Amino acid sequence: MKIVVCVKYVPVLRALKFDPETKRLVREGVPGEVSAFDVRALVAAVDLRAKHGGEVVALTMGPPAAREALEECLALGADRGVHVNDRALVGSDTLATARALAAALRREAPDLILFGRASVDAETGQVGPEVAELLDLPQATVVRRLTIQPGGRRFDAEREIDDGFETVTGPLPAVVTAAEDLAEERFPTKADRQAAAGRPIVEVGVADLGLAADRVGTAGSPTWVAGVEQVTVTRLGETIAGDTPEAQAAALRERLLALGALAPRTGDQRPALPAGAPGAGAPIWVVVETGPDGVRPVTNELLAKAAALAVTLGGPVEAVVIGAGGEHAGALAAAGAHRVLVAHGAGLTPYTTGAHAAVLAEGIRARQPRLVLLGSTVQGRDLAPRVAARLGLGLTGDAVDLDVDAEGRVRQLKPAFGGTIVAPILSRTRPEMATVRPGLLAAARPEPGRPVNVEILGVRPVPERIRVVGQQPLGDAGAAAMDVADVVLGVGKGVGGRAGVEAVGRLAATLGAALGATREVTDAGWLPKQLQIGMTGRAIAPRLYVALGVSGTSEHMVGLRRAGTIVAVNKNPKAPIFKTADLGVVADLAALLPHLGAALAR
Repeated sequence: MKIVVCVKYVPVLRALKFDPETKRLVREGVPGEVSAFDVRALVAAVDLRAKHGGEVVALTMGPPAAREALEECLALGADRGVHVNDRALVGSDTLATARALAAALRREAPDLILFGRASVDAETGQVGPEVAELLDLPQATVVRRLTIQPGGRRFDAEREIDDGFETVTGPLPAVVTAAEDLAEERFPTKADRQAAAGRPIVEVGVADLGLAADRVGTAGSPTWVAGVEQVTVTRLGETIAGDTPEAQAAALRERLLALGALAPRTGDQRPALPAGAPGAGAPIWVVVETGPDGVRPVTNELLAKAAALAVTLGGPVEAVVIGAGGEHAGALAAAGAHRVLVAHGAGLTPYTTGAHAAVLAEGIRARQPRLVLLGSTVQGRDLAPRVAARLGLGLTGDAVDLDVDAEGRVRQLKPAFGGTIVAPILSRTRPEMATVRPGLLAAARPEPGRPVNVEILGVRPVPERIRVVGQQPLGDAGAAAMDVADVVLGVGKGVGGRAGVEAVGRLAATLGAALGATREVTDAGWLPKQLQIGMTGRAIAPRLYVALGVSGTSEHMVGLRRAGTIVAVNKNPKAPIFKTADLGVVADLAALLPHLGAALAR
């Protein structure tokens, strides 16, 4: 069995600096490393080779320094490396990168292609699905368990999804992107590096791959970065005094009330939908996503944003329902849709990438929308890149907002490098496409009774290569709760263990709050990965975030840049969390916890 692992050489994020005058990241002198998710994919490949035989090939695209990434992969157990290096590749966006990698992969003809779920610098998660589309291979994303069936022609995988876990099976060759749980991160020893010194690394260029220069680099990239802005978040950094836990809790409540963090919501504060009839221009599409409780909140957020953009762009808002969800047409209209397009057909429920990508791509070809928006959920990040690659469209992943510039172009605001910068992304292709993070845009105040026109999208049967064979829901602990919660209680390793997690869970239930977690907590298995906040988890924007036993690493705090008020409770007065919180309580959590219910009640 031949396994190729695609890895990215990324700058060490903590060493990056931003020059406010030139508005550029300073990369000179910044060391690089293999993206952490890709390391886990490589380790998983080495483990599969041990069971099934064959070879592991590490493949990277990048400048000469990226050879260091391949040397690291060889030391971790790869048999050889392939370095795609050519000046013509400079400026490649995700689709141009996927074209170069796909060309290199065709030469290798692997049985399995592994990617990390995303790179830690750009954080898009797009290249894996785009490569799968360009090679016409089945895909399984965010995989945390992977086995190869006897004979090596099929695989079984367990995927992380927003509401739990999903088990799928499919044929090889295939593309798989690795979740953090797929393998433990490893670091090579000196002996490993010495043993790998003689393993080959082959360098290839654009001409070797048979690629035209206008298909890669800046010329071949449908998206481009219009600028870079530094993200600065200022917190109060106050310490709450008190001689006893009860006094600290009382003082905390008093300060939260003064800041308005506990003020009850008066009426419906959501913005109203724009008045007036829709324009006659090209429509804005919102791809509807449903869950166990119906339409997901992110869909309503996107409909409200689409309605606001439609005022400038001059077209109607159309909600696109593929498979289940057509019964929600009235609710979609109340949330901002002028028209609901429904695609029914065999094989569209439950969601699978191939079937939904075929319907969405064909609908875009037929109806020519101006803009296509999806939630940056597991499903949206799985589907959008596949469709974008099929149609040759630019795609911005994980956007936090959108607007229209003076020239009538849709700007998609994209965070990168752990959220330290935001870059406006523009597209050379139409329609523009973007996935948008849940919870960061405001849904509109619903208008029941708005007229809605329901149309049926024609569907051609598409054979689906990936089959869903099981689902395990998380229930009320799903990540969707964090996206809409006013209050989120963050659980850190300082809660002490599962008993501490359960105590915080009871407090959350009393307050009507959602639970979130640090990576240490989810790695320990105390809470599911779907509740992880931070660089390798979710970004949330609650009115109040209470960090309980959270140390406050930068990797966690980048997921909270848009949170309202942050409260930190930690017994270590030197914990980093106190530098990035508004209010800090230095206290033993077990002693303070019984009093927090009264302190945080709204």
